[in-house]
Amino acid sequence: MHTILEHIGLLGILPVAIVEDEHKAPLLAQTLLANGLPVIEVTFRTQAAVRVIERIAADASHITVGAGTVLTIDQVKAAADAGASFIVSPGLNPKIVEYCLARNIPVVPGVATPTEIQHALEYNLEAVKFFPAEACGGLTYLRAIAAPFKNLKFIPTGGIDQSNLLPYLQCPEVLACGGSWMVKPELLKEDRFEEIGVMTRQAIAGMLGFELRHIGMNSASPEDAAEAAKQLEQTFYLEPRETPGSIFVGTGFEVLKRQYLGTHGHIAIATNFIERAVAHLALKGVRIKEETRDVRNGRLAAVYLEMEIGGYAVHLLQV
Repeated sequence: MHTILEHIGLLGILPVAIVEDEHKAPLLAQTLLANGLPVIEVTFRTQAAVRVIERIAADASHITVGAGTVLTIDQVKAAADAGASFIVSPGLNPKIVEYCLARNIPVVPGVATPTEIQHALEYNLEAVKFFPAEACGGLTYLRAIAAPFKNLKFIPTGGIDQSNLLPYLQCPEVLACGGSWMVKPELLKEDRFEEIGVMTRQAIAGMLGFELRHIGMNSASPEDAAEAAKQLEQTFYLEPRETPGSIFVGTGFEVLKRQYLGTHGHIAIATNFIERAVAHLALKGVRIKEETRDVRNGRLAAVYLEMEIGGYAVHLLQV
């Protein structure tokens, strides 16, 4: 898959913005960047679209900007010249798809029927836009039409917001979700950038769903681990479960039989999407300990971060 599409897939959320005033473009881009989403689709629904793309591409070098609602090849050319890294269109226009593919420009055309999906596959496309998602039947319809097409990913857009974002992203066929709820035109018109930032953070938090799973406690020896586990069991009426390397007590404690990562132990944090969590944490400068990757059935299941909090290492777990 093209690296731009992989990037969008790891971010999980694609803000779709209708920007009337080009002068607000840099602050919008900075707001998205500062709050954890370094990507934006600027739609060709305003006369300012090209200048908005140009300003974002020039002023915010760490944000990936694409052009949406692209209807003609001339718009593709203008968007690419302005600095757009990808093209999104509401329908499947063969001329636009062919033009983009010939120039290695990632293109995501809109589809709503199995016939349109088959046309997309004739171009060996890796991802398509499912639009308008909710009006077409939502997630139930998407699962039905996606079923025969195993190697194609979808970016649902249209009617998606904070209330239904997570169910869409949990669908295996979904690459990412596009939406304008974070960057509505009225928010831009009224300079409500702080509100945009809050909703951006809320969207990421809702997607990743970070949640404390358990506390891990280091021990000097298996005997010390057994004694600590016994204390937890007897004091709090918790059931123990022993494994070769540790003793789980109830659902909140893991007593390790040795000194492992972290001065005192570790904090296990569960997440809905561990690969996306790793990508978003990397944007904050938080890296993973590559040697601790736990891969099961070809997918990352757990990994430690290169950080300690209060003497505890941090262990990410896939829900």
